[in-house]
Amino acid sequence: MPSAVSSMPAAGGEVITKFTNCLLLDPNTLTLTSSDLWVSSLTGRILSSQVLFYGIHRVPDQIVDLGGRILAPGLIDVQLNGAFGFNFSHIPENPSEYGKTLRQVNKRLVETGVTSYVPTLTSSPQEVYKNALPFLGPSGAERISEDGAESLGAHVEGPFISPSKNGIHPVSVLKTAPNGYRDLEDMYGAENINPAISPNGTALPPKIRKLTAAPEVLSNLEETISKLTSRGIVYSIGHTEATYELATTAISSGATMITHLFNAMAPLHHRNPGVFGTLGTPPSPAGDSRPFFGLIADSIHLHPTTIKIAYSTHPTGCILVTDAMHLVGLPNGCYSWSGDRIVKNGSKLTLEGTDKIAGSSITLIECVSNFLNWTGCSVQEAVRAVTWTPARMLGLEGAKGGVREGGDADLVVIDLLEDEGGKKDLKIDQVWKFGKKVWVRAE
Repeated sequence: MPSAVSSMPAAGGEVITKFTNCLLLDPNTLTLTSSDLWVSSLTGRILSSQVLFYGIHRVPDQIVDLGGRILAPGLIDVQLNGAFGFNFSHIPENPSEYGKTLRQVNKRLVETGVTSYVPTLTSSPQEVYKNALPFLGPSGAERISEDGAESLGAHVEGPFISPSKNGIHPVSVLKTAPNGYRDLEDMYGAENINPAISPNGTALPPKIRKLTAAPEVLSNLEETISKLTSRGIVYSIGHTEATYELATTAISSGATMITHLFNAMAPLHHRNPGVFGTLGTPPSPAGDSRPFFGLIADSIHLHPTTIKIAYSTHPTGCILVTDAMHLVGLPNGCYSWSGDRIVKNGSKLTLEGTDKIAGSSITLIECVSNFLNWTGCSVQEAVRAVTWTPARMLGLEGAKGGVREGGDADLVVIDLLEDEGGKKDLKIDQVWKFGKKVWVRAE
């Protein structure tokens, strides 16, 4: 569906855009209302229409009529292993090519509606982290719309995980941490796990934003988690044999996330609820300490009913992730991966010669459509799981994942389709990054 656009001359290089005739989706309040939204291409932020129009009498430079479609925050994927043939954990023979290829991926990734993401490195030898992490840190400081999807910092998933819950992570590279945080610093590099100071004296966050590790392989667990969280790094429980008691200890020490809930962890048992059991912890007077949790809604990693059970247990903690591999966007076939081979058959990926699931090749908006149909939740609730909730988990709810004044103008235009049987399907029609249109779906 085309958008009707009327334009006026821009003042001082800034283009103020007014979206009108749209259903504005606010995932914080779970509202879907007929409302206008104003954004600036100069600041890349959402503006107050009241201040602009009534306060300084500024009119928009262009008006975008969305024809009744949904306007929502840009999607955030907090677990993405690669895309379009590029594996974030693979270092090319010429390491300088890594950054060039990553920039190309970012420009293509935004076409799927993902405006921000957390690039994931799976369990690898030390040299992979030293070579890849310098490229994967937060990338949005310059606020350049044309760069495409923005990294919010890297996710290191391993190598400090349980050998019995490794999934397809090579057992040969897995590690324990008898010295706690010091072993993590040695593995990933002090320059990647610690904050830094820019040449102009401003503080820079670590390259690493999120770390998945099994609590049972970390010595000095409480101290290690505390050192991570004090640096702004989210500690996520995953690939683990942890009991409910050990998982609870990790959470009381500062763990705030569970990596792909149910997958690569001890299952729920009526006498030992395991990691999943932490979602049933009742809120205390001090607040809700239950962790956020990732779900892969591809119908392969989890049964739809399992997803509905998890969501019903803790709706505000649910985050949809793709856990997508570099095979997203590639044809069916057999592909190399970390010394092994992965078979792609549609959206299903398996390790060659086994039935082990090897990540996914689904897009995030497809996960949202599946989740919408399987749980019976509202569109607002489904979109919340890929916008506001992941932003909260990362501590970025003021900047990302919302449609409030002052937030980043990362937006998607969504067309909601429904067939005769009532099955819903969400399609991304447009993507806006930092207040500029960067992609439109071909008619």
